[in-house]
This record gives sequence, structure tokens and C-alpha cells, in this order.
Amino acid sequence: MGLAQCLAAAFLFLLLPGLSTGQREVTVQKGPLYRVTGSHVTLWCKVSGYQGPAEQNFQWSIYLPLAPDREVQIVSTIDPSFPYAVYAQRVHSRGIYVERVQGDAVLLHITDLQDRDAGEYECHTPSTDERYFGSYSAKTNLLVIADTLSASMAPQVLTRAEGDTVELTCEVSKSTAQHTHLSVGWYRLQGAGESHAEEVLTLSKDFVLRPGPSYTQRFLAGDVRLNKVGNTTYKLSIGGVELSDQGQLYCEAAEWIQDPDETWKDISRKQTERTLLMVMSQGRDLSVDIAAAETSLSEGDTLHLNCMVGAQKSSSRHFQVLWLLNGVEVARFDPHGVLIWEDEYEERAKLRQLRAFKQSNVVYVLIIYEVGLKDNESRMRLSVSTSTPQVLAGDALILLCEVQGATGPVSVQWWHLPPQHPGPRVPVATMERDGTLSLGSAYQDSATRGSLRLEKVGSGAFTLVIPNTLDEGDGGRYGCEATEWSRGQSWTEEGETAVTVSSMGELGHPYFWAFKLDMLEARLEEQVDIYGQSFELVCQVSASYTFEEVPVSVGWLFQPSPPTGHYHKLVWVLPNGTVAWGAAQQHFQGKAQLTKAATSFRLRIHSAVAANEGTYQCEVEVWRRNALTLGQPAATARSNAVGIKVVLPESKLQVSTKESSVEIAGGADTAIECRIMFAQSNSQFTVTWYLLPPPPADATPLKIVRANYSSILEYGAEFSSPTQKSRFLSQRVSSDVFWLRILSANPRDQGRYYCVVEEWLWLVDGWHKLGEGASGRTTLEFKLPERELHLEKTNRSISAREGEEVTLHCLLRGTRPPAARLSATWFRGEDSGHTGSLLTLHCDGAIEYPQESLAGRLHLRRPTAGDFSLTMHSVKKSDAGVYHCQVQEWQQQSEGKDWALQALARSEYIQLTTIPPESTAFSKICSSPPLLNFILYLPLVLILLLALAGFCWCFKFRKSKKGNVTGDQLMELQGAGEVKKI
Repeated sequence: MGLAQCLAAAFLFLLLPGLSTGQREVTVQKGPLYRVTGSHVTLWCKVSGYQGPAEQNFQWSIYLPLAPDREVQIVSTIDPSFPYAVYAQRVHSRGIYVERVQGDAVLLHITDLQDRDAGEYECHTPSTDERYFGSYSAKTNLLVIADTLSASMAPQVLTRAEGDTVELTCEVSKSTAQHTHLSVGWYRLQGAGESHAEEVLTLSKDFVLRPGPSYTQRFLAGDVRLNKVGNTTYKLSIGGVELSDQGQLYCEAAEWIQDPDETWKDISRKQTERTLLMVMSQGRDLSVDIAAAETSLSEGDTLHLNCMVGAQKSSSRHFQVLWLLNGVEVARFDPHGVLIWEDEYEERAKLRQLRAFKQSNVVYVLIIYEVGLKDNESRMRLSVSTSTPQVLAGDALILLCEVQGATGPVSVQWWHLPPQHPGPRVPVATMERDGTLSLGSAYQDSATRGSLRLEKVGSGAFTLVIPNTLDEGDGGRYGCEATEWSRGQSWTEEGETAVTVSSMGELGHPYFWAFKLDMLEARLEEQVDIYGQSFELVCQVSASYTFEEVPVSVGWLFQPSPPTGHYHKLVWVLPNGTVAWGAAQQHFQGKAQLTKAATSFRLRIHSAVAANEGTYQCEVEVWRRNALTLGQPAATARSNAVGIKVVLPESKLQVSTKESSVEIAGGADTAIECRIMFAQSNSQFTVTWYLLPPPPADATPLKIVRANYSSILEYGAEFSSPTQKSRFLSQRVSSDVFWLRILSANPRDQGRYYCVVEEWLWLVDGWHKLGEGASGRTTLEFKLPERELHLEKTNRSISAREGEEVTLHCLLRGTRPPAARLSATWFRGEDSGHTGSLLTLHCDGAIEYPQESLAGRLHLRRPTAGDFSLTMHSVKKSDAGVYHCQVQEWQQQSEGKDWALQALARSEYIQLTTIPPESTAFSKICSSPPLLNFILYLPLVLILLLALAGFCWCFKFRKSKKGNVTGDQLMELQGAGEVKKI
């Protein structure tokens, strides 16, 4: 195939239906999907091929099986009122919510799936496109099935020595009708407050054994195994137990189902109760052994005891060796080999009843001469340990006392020494030789610390469990005192271990870190974010304990901007996970995302709008687990305040300010250009065109037409007539060039034109104006024809009384070609300096009134073809001003051609003054002609009137040819100075 054929094929491929890059397409997770009741379910939805903002909105609905044609609205990212009543509460409490993965992709979360949630789900994206093209919604089916998975293991406490073997069994079963797989795994928690579980060994859904990182080598060596020994029984074996294996072991089972997209989804997970495994050390690096030369002695015999220290590189190490009898020190060798006797035995040493010496660096000898009953020595040894050295108030304490070497019955007593209280030891619990138990007085009330358990879990192992610690006072040192009884004698050993109990009152001061989207961390007092973007607030809390094992509630407080004087409760996450929204916070619901990690609590607000601007704080409350019902937190703290400003993106608009001029002949079309030099790529523009008429220079600009970002036109008052609308057109000729087209231009269109461009951007909640810029002026000059018409050009001043009628004359003289046509326009100048047109007589005989309100008051007399006089009825005060007319001669060049301007003329100015209407009886009498005649011919009557009135104004009038003076003539004479006071 040649190059031309390849190009043609590629072009045809692009034209195929459904392959347009601009076509909107909504896709949703392929169904049907099977999920179990009570589980947390997510459904994804995304949109592509859209126009408009990068962050799209989504709306979720459901069609229930009993009403498959009826849409039930669930949740929307843009409309808080979208959910129907049946879903409103679950959406309000965040039981159902939408998580935005990115601008055009979301997840629908259903946190506690119910049987009534089964149905066909529809994801819809409201259009932001200029035209509808593509798909705007997609559907998938969700089926709800019962959760039949179960996993169980009996809780127990196991004690093993290093090198022993541990075996644990887990019962796992399911009865799901659909085809599903199981995975079973074993995990270990190192301590009671440990949050991260370490994987030991897992049988995957694909029936593959996968060891955890710490157990890989031992798995390959065969020491760690997992076997299925029955239909429902899974057994874990750990051979050669090590100290690192100590902790809490549990089993977790998961049920998996394959979705239609061939991915596997875990639909249910169950964990068993935990087994505590304690591993006792065999002392590999340092070992101590004691041996007696004689196994049986009579009173008065000599006893030789050898203490042998086993250690690597012992010749280069120093040891301190103590000799004890029934737990009481007899003598010691310090690291330098110096022998020190205790006072009680120093006298016997001086009497040569005792002797001790260092035979070598690893062999130490004690000789007792003339042994008595008081020297009878037990081989019992004791060690005390705990698997919970650091706990939070409310957690359990687990203590272990191991007794070795005892040949007779042993009794055990536990005691407690609180921190910073050097007083007497507090008895905790006692187990007598026969197994009888008794509790100390401070531990007898099970309502405070729970029911204490003291058990013998092995031949010489005793555990003490305190279920609920109260506060720091339960920390300190715990000791175990074991007593061996034999032949009427007793030997006692004791040991102790330290425990720290942290109070909830040690909650540190939380503080905010504000995150930008680029994740640049900074402690801020104020955070500025762009309108429509998302921002995240992180509430970081410091404490001497982790938050995984304690009940914690986190509240977010908000004060809008400008501040109202107090904070509103925005949202509160309770210890049980329930989310409670404060009143009247519609601007946050559906947009806020709450997450927790370790000691960080995050609030993420998607698509910020102006209503999200304000000041934020977080408040953290912590309870002891056994005190939740009391309603009072053990500790509370509030963070510093962080201000969030939501501002519009900065406008980058630049409009060309270049000045220019355009010269046209009468009747021609022209265009004025408005060019945008720079703007944001996704902006839309509103363009308004203005005209600055000829002088005066400070005249007010006239608005011609405004074309908004949706291409809706709005004309100014002077350009709103049908004729003007048809002549002035706003046109967008490219992405950055706009034209004002003027059709059939005439001399009255002269002036300076410019545009004002507004930059608009679609953000989350609608269109927003970013900025504006004005262009340079384009001067439109009219090329006048060579021939000039002849009009009367005498400036005149006339007066008219309000409510009466007046005629303004405009007379054309001379002859005109037979085929010529005339047009005329009357103008009035206003106080603002602007000259506006009152009416236009077009050459086709049509009359245009720019102001429709004048149509009934203005009339062209037209007694002759050259008379364009204007008659104004019912004169108003506002009619005062300077008037002039303009007459144009048009001629068609040839048949079918446009009419061209051949000549024009403008009259001189007519000053119209308005007179208020007559308002008194006296003025009417004085202005009547009969009375004036009476005054002229009867001076005696005038004298009589002057005598009666006390004064009179007498006027001398120039008698008119007819002998009468009208009221109007009187006013003209007064204006000309012909009427004087006497």
C-alpha cells in the first residue's frame, strides 16, 4: 500500500462512528457483582472525552428489582439535596459517600451493605460540553448475598522454651452458593498495643503457601508449615521456636469471588481470637551453673559449691558473682575479683566456718565448714517477665513467673510497688501450695480492674492477668515471690519486672499541617488555594501511645469568613466510626473526605468554593476503653487554627491596545477588530463594544452590543432598534479575534470604537469572572462625497411652552437627480455632551425611532420633497436642547446594486427653550389680547387701576401691523429687548 492509500485509510478510520476524540463516554464497573451483607463495597465510575473543567461531577442512582423503571437518587458530588429520603440519612452520616480518585473518576462507597441495596446502579455525569455528543451515564448490577464465612480458634496462653515446637489449629468454613475461594493466614502481633501484624504463613486463594518476610528461611527449611488436616481445619506448626516468635498469634480467613472483569475480590474477612505465646530464653551467650561436690550431707560435714560461668571469650571479660542463700546475699566477688562478705557471714568467715575464693575467671568456689540446717540450700530458680511492658490505661497486664529446679510444692505471691511511691508493697494475689487463690484487698472488686486471673500454666509457670488497668498508678514494679516447701522447711526466691501504664491525659497538643496538591509540607498560619481545587488539612497529634487500641473521636470545627465570633461543628467522627455532621453545613457534605493514619487525622475538601473559606480547627478526644459509657473523655485537646482562603485563578488576559483608524465611503460595510493577545486556554470571553462619538472629548461612551460567553447578545439603548440591531453585529472569527461588523455605514457612525473583554472560567459551582481588559481605539472616519446638499444654515433660538406643539425647520434647496433618494436624521445634543438621534427617515420611506417612547410625539411634516421639518407634540421640560438635521442623497449605481451615498448636508443648530405652563389667574388675564387693547386705548382706566392697586407695571409696546400682540410675540419681543420696564 502506497503513502496516499495509507493516509486515506487513516483518515477513514478517524471518521468511523464512535472514534471521535471529543465524544463523552461514561464507564462503570462491569457487573453483575456479588457482595456480602455487612461489608464495605466500592463501585468505580469514570468519564472520558468530555469538554469543560478537568474536575467533573457525578450522580449515583439505583433501580430496585421491584421497580426496575423507577430511578431512586442516592448521592451527588454537586447537589446536597440530590438523595431521596430513603438514602438521605445514610448519605448524611457518611454510610454512603463518593470518594474522588481524580478529577474524572470516583468511587461509590457503601460502608455497611444491606439486602435492600441490591439493584441496578447508574452513574451519571452532568454535561459540561458545548453540545451533547456521546454517553452520559452507565449502569451495573449489584447482588447482595449472605455472609457465611466463619473462622475460630480457642484463646490460650502458651509457654515454650527456645527450640520447642508450637502447633495451632484454625477452623474455617463457608456455605456460599456462588463459586468462591478461601485464603487462610496466620499473623503475629508482638505486643498488646501493637498495630502492625506480621505475616507468618498464608495459604492463598490460589492454594499457594506464602511465608512472611521474617519466616521465609525457616519456611524453606521446613520449620514453619501450614497443613489442611480436614475439611475445615488448618494447622500451623513452628518448629525450633525462637525468642522473636513471642507475641499474640491469630488466624485470618478471607473469601474471594471472581468479578466479570476477571479480577478476584475479597468479599469477606474474619479473624479469630488470639493466642499468647511466651518463649523462655536458654541463655545462649551467658550461662551460670552451680554444682555441689556432695549430694547428701549430715550436720557438721563440709559443703563445696562451685559456680561456673559460661561465656564466649570469657578470658577477656569481667564478671561479678554473687552467692545467695534463700535469696539473701552471702558474699560477692566484684568485677576485679575482690571478695566482700555480708555482715552476717563475715563473722563466720573470720571464724573459718566459711571460705570463698576465685579459682579462675569462670570458676568461683564457696566452702561451708560444719554445715548446719540453716545452710540447707534449695536448687529453685525464678524469673519474672511480662509481655505487656508498656500499655495504655484500660489495657490488660500479663505477667509471668517461672520457677525451675523446685522439688517440692511451691506457693506464689504477687505484689505491686506503684511508681514514685516507695512505700510498702501492695499484695495483688496469692496461690497456695494446694492451689487455693486469694486476692489483695485493692484487687477484690472486679468492677474496677476486672476479674484478676492467677493460673498455673505449666509445671513451674504461673501467670497473672489484670484485665483492665486504671491509670498510671497501675504501672511500676510487679514482683513474684515463690516459696518451696520440703520436709517442714521452706526456701524462697523472688524476682520483679517493670511495667509502664500511660494515661490518656498525656495527649499532646494537636496541630495542623496544611497540604498543597503537590504535597509540599509546611506549618502554615494561612493557606491559599485556587477556586475549584482541593485542599487537605492534617491534624497531627502527639501522644505517648498509639491510637489503634483506644477509642478516639475527632471533630473538625469551622468558622466561616468573615468570622461570626464562634466556631461551628463541621463534622465529628465518633469512636464507633459513626460520622455526625453539624447543622447547616451543606457546602461540605459530599465534598469532604475523612481519613486516619497512625496519629494523623486528615480532612480533604474536594473542589473548594467560596463557602469553604474560613478558619479550621480539629479537636481530639480519647476515652479509656472501659469508660466509654461514662460520656467523659479521659483526655481532650484542640489544635491551632488554620485559615483557608479560596481565591479565583489569576487572570492572564491581555487585549491588544494598538490604536488604528478606518476610512469608509457611504453605504459600505466595515469591521472593527478586537484581538486577545493572551489568556488561559480554557477561558471563555464576553465582549462588549463601545462607541465614543465625535467631540466633545469627554462624551460618555455608548454601549453598542454585549456578547457574553454563551453568545447571547444584549444591545445598548441607542442601538436597540431593529434597524440598528441589523446593522451592528458582534462576530467571533477565531479563538482570539472578535469583529464588530457595521453594515451600510453612514456618516453618523463616525467615532472611536473599542471593545472591553471579560475573561470567564467554569469552576465548580458555575462561571466566574477572572478579569477584564479594554482594547485600543479604532477611529472610524467617513469619506464625504464631493457634492454637498444645500440646507438652510441659520442658527436659531425658539421657545415653546410645555404641553404645546413646536416645529423645527429643516429645508433642502436646489434640484436633485430624478433617480436619487433622500434620507434624513434629526439629532439632539444633551447636557452630557452626547448627541443622540431622535428619528431617521430612510431613503425607502421607512421611519426609525431609536427611542420607541418618542414615536407618538415626533412627526415629519413633509409638505414638500425637500422639507424635513420636525414637529414635536406635547413639549416637555426635558425636550430643551440643541437640535440639528442631517440630509443624505443616495443613488443606485445600476440595477441590483447597493445604494451609494452621493451627497449630504447638515443644518445649523436650533436652540429650543421650554417655558413652564401658565399657573395663575393674573398671568392669564395679563397675557390676553383684549386686555392689552383696553390698556392702550383707555389710559384713564389704567390710572384708576394703578391707584387702586398702589402700584402697576406699565409697559410700552411697539404696536404690531394688525394692532394686536399675541402672547408668543410678547415673549419674542421680551427676548429681543423690545419690551422694557418703565
